[in-house]
Amino acid sequence: MAKRAIFDKKNVLVVGGAGFIGSHLCTELVKTSKVICVDNFSTGQEANVDDLLANPNFRFIRHDMSQPLDLLQQASLEPFRVQFQGIQEIYNFACPTSEKDPEKFALQTLLANSYVVKNILDIAVTSGAKVVHISTSAVYGDPLENQKVFPESYWGFVNPIGLRAPYNEGKRFAEAMVATYRKKYGLDFKIARLFHVYGPHMSFASGFTIPDMIKAAAGGEDVVIHGTGNEQRYYCYVSDVVDALLKLMQSNLSGPVNIGSTEGTTTRVVAGLITKALNSTSKVLFADPLPDYIEHAIPDITLAREHLSWFPVVRLPQGIQRTVKEMVASQVLRYTDFTQK
Repeated sequence: MAKRAIFDKKNVLVVGGAGFIGSHLCTELVKTSKVICVDNFSTGQEANVDDLLANPNFRFIRHDMSQPLDLLQQASLEPFRVQFQGIQEIYNFACPTSEKDPEKFALQTLLANSYVVKNILDIAVTSGAKVVHISTSAVYGDPLENQKVFPESYWGFVNPIGLRAPYNEGKRFAEAMVATYRKKYGLDFKIARLFHVYGPHMSFASGFTIPDMIKAAAGGEDVVIHGTGNEQRYYCYVSDVVDALLKLMQSNLSGPVNIGSTEGTTTRVVAGLITKALNSTSKVLFADPLPDYIEHAIPDITLAREHLSWFPVVRLPQGIQRTVKEMVASQVLRYTDFTQK
């Protein structure tokens, strides 16, 4: 496909750009590119991109990408000259889910891992755009007996009809679609497998461990751990993840590429860091494990380290401090549901 002229800055499409990680990526991209952020607010939040709306290099489109999107029909994109320049890069974050309630977005998750991916790849084929598709460590499922590390070469062990199948198995299908399009059209489509990511812009309504703990501790409520508290997790701060994704887009790698922290910690330690950061007197209680929740292994990040010169630099205590400070501050400014107790 013939390359299109870039008039001043490349056009970058970020699907799911008002979500947790996508909004951080948009903030970085607008420094050098023209960013088209698409989100339907199923789990993303307008507050995450409020600061970008006045930026001339940023445009927001509210749209459900399970339905095709004709960028040429978007009047707001006229200054980006999409009809002549097309799209140079696409990042796909679109996939709603809830750790605590896997059935909450089950149908939307299936559509995100099928129709949404197809519609995004079709845009990429039309423009000849590069793509970074955001996948997840959930494609590995549970580790095999005595398996401690997940390399990209491991095919995974996933229940295709379990409670979390729309996400876990759906993400596997999405990867197959990206790989198939890449082979058929010979375009630069990449897959990033993210392990646990945390940081500001996580939703307090998302049903994920860290925001749930922050909300409880900030409100003086019991902090609940589902399990014994000794379960190992490998948390990677969002700025490190954004750095990896930007490097992956500019690299020769197609992936899949693991992106995560190899520094393990227990959920009990995470709860302690959060209550300490908030000077909270909340008790830490333990409840039954979440249903069908997969076990975790260490991400093998050799590919990212050797080919992207990437490794995470934000340590967990520092990252938790930043996360607690910014998330609670945003709630004070925008909401009063738990900060005024």
